[in-house]
Amino acid sequence: MSSGDLGFEQFRTFLEKACGILLGTNKQYLVSSRLNKLMDQNSIKSLGELVQRMESMPRSGLREQVVDAMTTNETLWFRDTYPFEVLKSRVLPELLKETPNQRIRIWSAAASSGQEPFSLSMAIDEYERSNPGMLRGGAQILGTDLSSSMLQACRAGEYDSLAIGRGLSQERLQRFFDNKAPGRWGVKPAIKSRVEFRALNLLDSYATLGKFDIVFCRNVLIYFSAEVKRDILLRIHATLRPGGYLFLGASEALNGLPDHYQMVQCSPGIIYKVK
Repeated sequence: MSSGDLGFEQFRTFLEKACGILLGTNKQYLVSSRLNKLMDQNSIKSLGELVQRMESMPRSGLREQVVDAMTTNETLWFRDTYPFEVLKSRVLPELLKETPNQRIRIWSAAASSGQEPFSLSMAIDEYERSNPGMLRGGAQILGTDLSSSMLQACRAGEYDSLAIGRGLSQERLQRFFDNKAPGRWGVKPAIKSRVEFRALNLLDSYATLGKFDIVFCRNVLIYFSAEVKRDILLRIHATLRPGGYLFLGASEALNGLPDHYQMVQCSPGIIYKVK
């Protein structure tokens, strides 16, 4: 094995231990594209040297910067559309029928730059407008992410034209955003106030999060090994109230765990109900 291959293997091991992400053996190009600038800034010549530096200087902040760079993903507003429509047409009416005065709690795991939790808040607003008086207890959305820079962006709630253009209709832009400056938009306070953001590594404990009616864990589990994925799904199950719902990504399936989750066909899409 060459020194370059050995360094990549060391980096793969580091990343899986740090945040659960299991890099394929053919992902050197991805690592290079995400870390080249950071390595240049720190005069680091190889991945092996990078791992050595992170281990020998744990307080330097380099480890956090590397994890940040490797876990930051582009995201969309109302990604795949159907989860948000199913939320409004099926899940919320069902939950509110059981407990009409209850506050609905939703967890957006891996919130990235905030598009998913803010899309959820907009969907809640649309549901309330169409069903006045139904959501008497209101709704609270928790967005979590591993990346400190992403959480900073989430809390600011401001986006440029490029980010706004990814999945947001003109109608929703006008209704839910304020124009802050040319080409820059901010989420309106009423939508922001429903959302709280917290740092969380999905490998860590969820004990402080409380209980949820709905969990969105979409397009995240594909990065984990089967064993880690199963562990996360079991621990998410423990956060969900009886009868609660789990939303996965369009290309993700929940194989196994039949004692914990029941598949629900929604046409289009599939969601999972807690048993």
